[in-house]
Amino acid sequence: MQRKVTKAVFPVAGLGTRFLPATKSVPKEIMTLVDRPLIQYAIDEARAAGIKEFIFVTSRGKSALEDYFDAAPELESALRRKGKDDLLKALEQTNMDSGAIAYIRQHQALGLGHAVWCARRLIGDEPFAVMLPDDVIAGEKPCLQQMVEAYEETGGCMVAAMEVPHEKASAYGILDVKEDMGQMVSVNGMVEKPKADEAPSNLAVIGRYILTPQVMHNLSKMRAGTGGEIQLTDAIAEEIEGGRDVYGYRFRGQRFDCGSKAGFLQATVAFGLARPELRDEFSDYLTELAATRSAAQ
Repeated sequence: MQRKVTKAVFPVAGLGTRFLPATKSVPKEIMTLVDRPLIQYAIDEARAAGIKEFIFVTSRGKSALEDYFDAAPELESALRRKGKDDLLKALEQTNMDSGAIAYIRQHQALGLGHAVWCARRLIGDEPFAVMLPDDVIAGEKPCLQQMVEAYEETGGCMVAAMEVPHEKASAYGILDVKEDMGQMVSVNGMVEKPKADEAPSNLAVIGRYILTPQVMHNLSKMRAGTGGEIQLTDAIAEEIEGGRDVYGYRFRGQRFDCGSKAGFLQATVAFGLARPELRDEFSDYLTELAATRSAAQ
């Protein structure tokens, strides 16, 4: 029986340069998708998967991210006096139990693998999840929950995967598939950002991982990979070289790349239309906007 996955690492040390000037003073992870920051979507997904300990790898200038999960007694008292119970309930999701959340600084931007390695002492000898808040995934069952359920049957390492156009392979870590079992694939290897004509498949790694503690040992070797950075995919690929199982999991849901402006806007539209209280007015506006643009052309 596999050990339960109860710890998750959230690498949030990036500068968010694609969203400047907004990210000059606001951490990218606090930018709101409808009325919740990106990090809240990741936390909610982690909770649904049974995660109990949340480890944030941060950097200078991320204090707003830390404050977001702190208690706000004055705000709660004000809302309570005004009888705004619906807003009080919304705030409940932002509160974290004392000791459930930890913050670790990554002092140098040496890659995703290095960011994950920074959390090694808090992970110890347990399996753990890694979640990239830039990847927001909408689905009936949260993506990480799907993966945890599959992991309980397989063990090993597991990465979320989705098919991408071959010409976009250079933007992703790509799986070299050993055996395709439908929802799951066993993996021969992983290639970080290959050229389109050199990609072993069109199955790309997305920002959800379940990893064994051995991956931390692999990262400790500090081997620089693509771009001179410590790549997480290289540390996972080393597990395959050692004869240990690595799987790709085709999750059920729609992924939005909220690390890009276009992806963030697409997610805003999709999540806005999914909200019953916003759907009709927002849909009418989008229809009117499309008609106006069509007429202008």
